[in-house]
Amino acid sequence: QVQLVGSGGGLVQAGGSLRLSCAASGSFFAINAMGWYRQAPGQQRELVATITSSGSTNYADSVKGRFTIVRDNAKNTVYLQMNSLKPEDTAVYYCNARLKTARWVRESDYWGQGTQVTVSS
Repeated sequence: QVQLVGSGGGLVQAGGSLRLSCAASGSFFAINAMGWYRQAPGQQRELVATITSSGSTNYADSVKGRFTIVRDNAKNTVYLQMNSLKPEDTAVYYCNARLKTARWVRESDYWGQGTQVTVSS
């Protein structure tokens, strides 16, 4: 069974910073991409940033230049450094891992429990 445990959310003033982390544990063969998505009230879940096992990154336009995603493959952990936070960044942030539980199976998406980020103006 695969678990993703995220942490690091909270309340911060506009212009401040937060760092999210998410660790994958359990039984799996390989993790391809890891990333963060967010969902604001009344909105659909949207991509924030992803990173592959080789370090290739992808960011939403709205966070480019402010957020940085990094990954520690040895610890199966992904981090999201969020700087210059804005009120519109307020959302529940979900960790994601796209992985294979065995060599012969297809990749599947796994999700963390979500962590609240609130940015006050």
